[in-house]
Formats: sequence, C-alpha cells, structure tokens
Amino acid sequence: MAKSIVKTSGVYRIADKWAKTNVMLTDEGLRSYIPVTKKLSKQTLSSMLERHGMVYVKPTFGSLGKGVMRVERLSGDPSSGYIYQLGGERKSFQSFQPLYRSILKDAGGRVYLVQRGIYALTYNGRPFDLRLVVQQSPSGGWEATGTVARVAHPDKIVTNGSQGGTIVPVEQVLQGYANPIQSAKLMRQLERIGVNTMKRLHRRYPRLRELGLDIALDQGLKPWILEVNTTPDHCPFAILQDQTMINRIVHYGSQYGRKYRLNCFKAQRG
Repeated sequence: MAKSIVKTSGVYRIADKWAKTNVMLTDEGLRSYIPVTKKLSKQTLSSMLERHGMVYVKPTFGSLGKGVMRVERLSGDPSSGYIYQLGGERKSFQSFQPLYRSILKDAGGRVYLVQRGIYALTYNGRPFDLRLVVQQSPSGGWEATGTVARVAHPDKIVTNGSQGGTIVPVEQVLQGYANPIQSAKLMRQLERIGVNTMKRLHRRYPRLRELGLDIALDQGLKPWILEVNTTPDHCPFAILQDQTMINRIVHYGSQYGRKYRLNCFKAQRG
C-alpha cells in the first residue's frame, strides 16, 4: 500500500488525493471550487457520466499526470457510446461495460478516483490550467508566490510539462477572455483560494510549508481546484524568461529547508 505521507527534501508530501480532497471539503469557502470527486466504482463512474457527460479518472496516488484518463459519454446518450483517452491513445466503446473493463485494466489494480470533468478554457485551441504556488513566507505567514499557465500538448489530456505541456505567462492566456481589470480581480481571487487551501490543509498537516494548486477556469471564468500538490515541481516557473517568481519561490523554500531540482527539459516555453 502506498504511504499517504512521505518525507521528501526536508518537507512532507501528502500523496493521497482522496484524503486531501476530504480535508478541503470541510471548508465551506473552498467547497464550491472543488469538482465532485468520488472513489472509482462501476456505479460512481456510470452515475457521474450520466450527470456530467465527461469525467477524469485519476490514480489516488500519482503525480506528473501519469495514469490520468478522460472519459466522455458521446452526445449525452448512452446508445451513442463512450470514448476515453489515456496518454496519447484514444479508445471508443459502444456500451458501458466494456468501457469499464478497459479502464480497470489500465488502472492495473490501483485505487482510482473519478472527478467531474471541467471544460477548461483553451489557448490556441488547447486546454490550459494554472499552477499557483503558496508558501510560508520568511515572516511566517502564507503567501501566493507565483502563478503560471500550463497548456496541454495537442495530443494529451493533461497539461503537465512532463507530458509535453507548454508553459505560458498567465496574462498571455487570459488576453482573449478578460480585460486587465478583470484579470487582476481574478488573480486576487485565485490567490485567496490558494492561501485558504493552505490554511485548511495546514491545520490537518502542520508540517506543510508549500502547495502547488492546479486550477482550471471554465467558460464563466470560475476557478476549479483540480488537484493540490504538496511537493510541487517548480520547473514551469524556472523556464520562464522572467525569473522573478522562481527566484522568490526558491528563496522562500530555502527558509524552511526545501531544495529544488530545476533541471527542466520536458516542458516547453511558450
């Protein structure tokens, strides 16, 4: 069984996505930003596809976007069939039962979650999400220290740089959706969500010192917390031309003993 808490580089990694989600759901202010998430079973997958049309199936213990599947019911009608994608491979099924068997086979016996799918905004026709980092500041409080956009590889369903995603400044991806005043207001909202998430999880896991939130924006610019990482990879910030955010992240991390490996080769800079 995978350990839910692992010590890494002087900080503690909470690996269990299900545990983190349930802690966050105890916060009334955060609850509306969390997509419906349940443990994967035949019943939960069927009912969530019926209700939402599209879901993501992801390992409870996992990172770097590995093992994440996107599952969709075609045309909102079970008789039209289903499709799902894992990595760069897409599969289609005429009925639910063979779909579910195939998903279980790809899951390989690991515990999986099923999460309501968010139709994220796109940049150049590719979906993107935002990585927002919250850290303990040298003065001891919590501070949002960086936000960057991650644009999915054309053939992938995840935005991770390790999966070929492209890293783009936030203001660049928001240009087509919000004016500067709206963008500034949205960024303040995201930072509040990030700090409140940190405060909630820190109450349960007092050794946490930093978080990386993966946040999608829907067509109404509503933020959705897709995942929270307790030992986030900061390569997206390291490859930006403007090094202000990564310098701040590394400086803050050094105050509580975090060491970073920033040899970043897989992500592309947009």
